[in-house]
Amino acid sequence: MEVLHQRCAGLDVHKKTVVAAVRLVEGNKVITEVRTFATTTAGLLALADWLTQNGCTHVAMEATGVYWKPVWHVLSDGEMELVLANAAHVKNVPGRKTDASDAAWLAELLAHGLIRASFVPDDQTQELRALLRTRKQLVRERSRHIQRIHKVLEDANIKIDAELSDILGKSGRAMLNAMVAGETDPVRLAALAHPNVKAPQAKLAEALRGRVTRHHRFLLQLHLRQIDGLDASLGMMDSEIEANLAPFRTAVDIVSTHPGISTLSAQGIVSEIGTDMNRFATAGHLLSWTDLCPRNDESAGRRRSNRLRKGAQWLKTTLVQCAHAAKNKKGSYYQAQYLRLRSRRGPQKAICAVAASILTAIYHMLKNGTVYQDLGADHFNRRSKITQTQRLVKRLEHLGYAVEIQPLAA
Repeated sequence: MEVLHQRCAGLDVHKKTVVAAVRLVEGNKVITEVRTFATTTAGLLALADWLTQNGCTHVAMEATGVYWKPVWHVLSDGEMELVLANAAHVKNVPGRKTDASDAAWLAELLAHGLIRASFVPDDQTQELRALLRTRKQLVRERSRHIQRIHKVLEDANIKIDAELSDILGKSGRAMLNAMVAGETDPVRLAALAHPNVKAPQAKLAEALRGRVTRHHRFLLQLHLRQIDGLDASLGMMDSEIEANLAPFRTAVDIVSTHPGISTLSAQGIVSEIGTDMNRFATAGHLLSWTDLCPRNDESAGRRRSNRLRKGAQWLKTTLVQCAHAAKNKKGSYYQAQYLRLRSRRGPQKAICAVAASILTAIYHMLKNGTVYQDLGADHFNRRSKITQTQRLVKRLEHLGYAVEIQPLAA
């Protein structure tokens, strides 16, 4: 097999150590040397010096959690070309597995050009991505505390969540604060409702009649304080995101023109895929990287599975949420696509197909710098008139009718 890189290295990265294997080709002889370095700053600088002394031009490492990032940052300051490999793509033959053999195997694959590099965004994109992922985690944690409040109220036989759509709204928060303060009279609690609340006072009072103990008040106070702290953190996070958004504002504005995508969702999508679509050869490459395309699993002529692979969960969940919103727009291409696929493939596969179409559209929008233009609900009928005719004829024949097609006179 042809050797593409004469002097390269493979790194097996761990939390405390990184095992480096240098592969050097000198004439007809291949020399492999393995050393272990600490992952402290001094150790990584020593690793960079050792690789430079050996004249390594390419270095490969696996994407192991977040442990690869410090190594990447230190080595990226040099002139070596770094390759980040998906661990599932570079598995060695089972048996005799050691850190040294793993590093040597990476160097061997890299030397022959057998490692497909993973997408590593620039520093600004990584920072925005970290902010938006942390924001989503804070929102999830806030939702968990709201669920815990529901659980405490149910234990106290308080049914206010059946009358108020949001127990942390203006009315619900006033009632919860009063409960924490020791108020137990349901009539007085119901009187705290905002005048715009549709539920009558009698029903509110009955829903607020329960058995609230000191234990319940303590838990309610605890969860409300946690929610207040998370709200303050979300405000700080939004300010920091806005301060870092300048290089991405044009891309976010373009993506925001797409139906079903809010400004916050557009920020999350741009932070995950970046603004330069030239790193993906086609829209299909981007779909494959996001794992939004069916897998190929075929053996002996039988297709065993076409389920989506597990990957890019941060981006995939955002796109699926946007797909649910986009399919609700009446008279749109996405609604037509969803209804067309739902009848044959089911709602889950249909919504994943809509999410894939949204990502395809975003790819072309960012690559060409254009805003979204809807294809229309009749796109599929216009695209293939013959196929549509054959499908309808087949349906009528299945119902027991003989069909003869005669075109209308001009």
